[in-house]
Amino acid sequence: MAQKRLSMRKVREVLRLRWECQLTYRAIARSCGAGQSTVHDCVRRAQRAGLSWPLPEDLDEAALYQLLYPDEHRALELAQGEWVRRHLNVLVVGPTGAGKTYLACALGQAVCRQGLAVRYERTSRLLTAFAHARAGGSYPKLLDELARVPLLVLDDWMRDPLTPAQSRDLLEVLDDRYSKKATLFASQLPVVEWHARFPDPTAADATLDRLVHNTYRLDLRAKRSQRKTRSPLPPSETVVMPNT
Repeated sequence: MAQKRLSMRKVREVLRLRWECQLTYRAIARSCGAGQSTVHDCVRRAQRAGLSWPLPEDLDEAALYQLLYPDEHRALELAQGEWVRRHLNVLVVGPTGAGKTYLACALGQAVCRQGLAVRYERTSRLLTAFAHARAGGSYPKLLDELARVPLLVLDDWMRDPLTPAQSRDLLEVLDDRYSKKATLFASQLPVVEWHARFPDPTAADATLDRLVHNTYRLDLRAKRSQRKTRSPLPPSETVVMPNT
């Protein structure tokens, strides 16, 4: 099961019992009515945030939450849609089952509810559509459609190696949208491995240069697949939190 989120009041109590009283995780879990894995995750996040006991007196609950769950706080900010209006990008990366598509669709739905058009594409299917459009004479029309939509969501980004034609297609899309429209990329492949997916280093440099600038990044590190821990919802939801 997914870990239960502790209130910030209980988080403070967990940290006090661990750092001041030196209790074991089992004893803390029993005292706070939480699972040992939840307690351990809480302490680990606090350590990663550079916290120690006693906590700063001016650290309120909102600030503590932001320190412990920075990606979730960023997801809440992104759901407001300001990044789309500023023509910025979002990159969601994480292993299979971490909830990348779920989060991408959630952010897209949040943008839709603000009156902006969103187009969702699986990258592999979009590349196939480009090949068909080129053969059928509708290639310029497809490029124009992709260039005009306020938010384009590209799922399964860089999943497969690209052919020369496919790398040119993606470069055309990103070149048309750069600093003019917003794009959201969801990928299970680490960013450092993207360059090798291109057949030509020059094309890789040109494409990735347009992607990495002005981009927010959400890194989902799921310990267990959300396909097993979450019930499937409709294609999207207003705000979805990364798995803890």
